[in-house]
Amino acid sequence: MLTAAYSRAQQTMAFPFQGGKDVMMDFFKKNVVIPEELKKTKATGTAVLKFTADPKGAIEKIVVYYADDYTIAVPFIDALKKSDHKWIIPDDEKLHDFVISFTVNLIMPDGKASAATQKQVYDSYRQRKPIWASNPVPLDMTTLLPAIITTY
Repeated sequence: MLTAAYSRAQQTMAFPFQGGKDVMMDFFKKNVVIPEELKKTKATGTAVLKFTADPKGAIEKIVVYYADDYTIAVPFIDALKKSDHKWIIPDDEKLHDFVISFTVNLIMPDGKASAATQKQVYDSYRQRKPIWASNPVPLDMTTLLPAIITTY
């Protein structure tokens, strides 16, 4: 008896954003708009989003898997909505899920924050209301995209 096994550890695919990784990074750099209220409160944080794209690159749905606060997630959700019809999914799929993390940070002159800025950041941190997934998150055929880091 002869048996053979075929397995593929990881499927390779072209970068799933029209134009490639650099174009995607530039797109988000230009399209993530941090609201003045977040800037005023010196808010920083991370949001991890899952979205589903169809064969035409249209975004079907966006799910917040984690966010330090809803207000942190909103500018990233808005930018993600602007990327509608820019996604490329494998030919044999009707829908494809992607996970992407976004982070917003402050730019500190000379890498140092004044005592007042430190207090604002801490106050913002204390007022956070995190969002996280409370159910299992299946990740079978999901593509993890590079992290987007935004500063203001």
